[in-house]
Amino acid sequence: MKTTCLIVFALITATWIPQSPAQAEKPNVLFLIADDLNTALSGFGHKQCKTPNLDRLAQRGVKFENMHCQYPVCGASRASIMSGLYPYSNLTLANDGTLRGSMPDVVTLSQTFRNNGYYAGRVSKIYHMRIPFEIIDGTAESDDPFSWDEAINIQAPEQNAPGERTNWSPKNNGSQTFTGVIASGDDSDHADGMAADRAIEMLEQVKDKPFFLAVGFVRPHVPLVAPKKYFDQYNRDELEAPVVPENDLDDVPGIIRGYKRNSTTYGVTPELHQGLLQAYYASVSYMDSQVGRVLDALEEKGLAENTIVVFTSDHGYLLGHHHKFQKQHLFEEATRVPLIISVPWLKDQHGRGTTKITELVDLYPTLADLAGLAAPDALQGKSLTPLLVDTESPAWKKKQAFTISRSGGESIRTKDWRFTQWGFGDNGMELYDLKNDPGEFTNLAGNPEYASVVTTLQTQLIAKRDAAGFKQNQTAIEEKVGMNKQKK
Repeated sequence: MKTTCLIVFALITATWIPQSPAQAEKPNVLFLIADDLNTALSGFGHKQCKTPNLDRLAQRGVKFENMHCQYPVCGASRASIMSGLYPYSNLTLANDGTLRGSMPDVVTLSQTFRNNGYYAGRVSKIYHMRIPFEIIDGTAESDDPFSWDEAINIQAPEQNAPGERTNWSPKNNGSQTFTGVIASGDDSDHADGMAADRAIEMLEQVKDKPFFLAVGFVRPHVPLVAPKKYFDQYNRDELEAPVVPENDLDDVPGIIRGYKRNSTTYGVTPELHQGLLQAYYASVSYMDSQVGRVLDALEEKGLAENTIVVFTSDHGYLLGHHHKFQKQHLFEEATRVPLIISVPWLKDQHGRGTTKITELVDLYPTLADLAGLAAPDALQGKSLTPLLVDTESPAWKKKQAFTISRSGGESIRTKDWRFTQWGFGDNGMELYDLKNDPGEFTNLAGNPEYASVVTTLQTQLIAKRDAAGFKQNQTAIEEKVGMNKQKK
């Protein structure tokens, strides 16, 4: 009788202990990445842009609210994400070339999953693509075939779509102008809707095997194309442009002061600015809706409880901040990106955010860690798992985010400061007190009162860049950015 009772008690107890999906089987990964998206998400506190589906994802995961890219340009940032290496190590320092062209033996993020029995698939832009041309042509010239079992390109009309077309930046008539298209047709007549369609089809095809599915959404990259219903969500006349001091650029080093400056490059007036913002936000809301469709499909196919979902962007984006537009700057709006990670079995922190400093280079080791896979020893990021378990985890020790850019620009972002130098330190510096000047309007680098702060942060920056590969690859780096220096 006693033995029987013990057996019954053991069976009952077993039913009460929750079984982690990660322990039961290999967790899937759904990796979603937007293009040229800053933190204009309602769930990240943006007052105007509407992103209900990403807000819903954030309630099922953790928001990383102090996440920074490693290079604010598409090709270099995506190569860093997929290699788990800083750009100084993988030598992908712009949109030229390819990751594997620089590192023939690199084992990419998806390749690690592929090597461990996962199906690895790509839909649309994961590595660099020339937008809009490669979407119009349906190509992906910089893709990495070793990363995927299957790769699907999207072909869509982009700025040639039927609808009301406006150039909101009249001084710029190149391929990267702020052209907005209030497009006719439905979601699936345009690039991101097509990407969502194909992603949903792929989920159906691979639902019975472990998968790593990467889905690239190209909005809000210009051209700002979205169906009319998304433009209708925004009253153009009510949209608020960033408030910037008139002389904001006077104390910025000359090497970067005029680059993509509105007055000389774009010609966006206050009236045009509201139209530009409407087109950008409409594109974000359109992309958000496609994310929602893919998340719904994950639920409908019974995959949600065993799938890690990641959403991020490749870099931030200036929308008139500092009288500038687009990217390749080292202000907060250019380096900071949204990141949401939803791990179904780590529910305690769902709906919370962390302001701990983190970097996109941390994503590769995080996903390998969560899936229980051995990652390459060379990875330079740190697993974010402690913050997924506890958003205030004392185990998270990273104190700096390191981002580089054109013209030998290098920046570290600490809790209280941003320090930036140009020309690898030879062409000017910037120092911003983020506590008292979160807009980064007053450059303190030349102020004698802050000389010790500059010295301390520059020392930290040099140590960080050497750890990121600068010292080892200095000659190649300087050649790539066209800034060879005399060796002393």
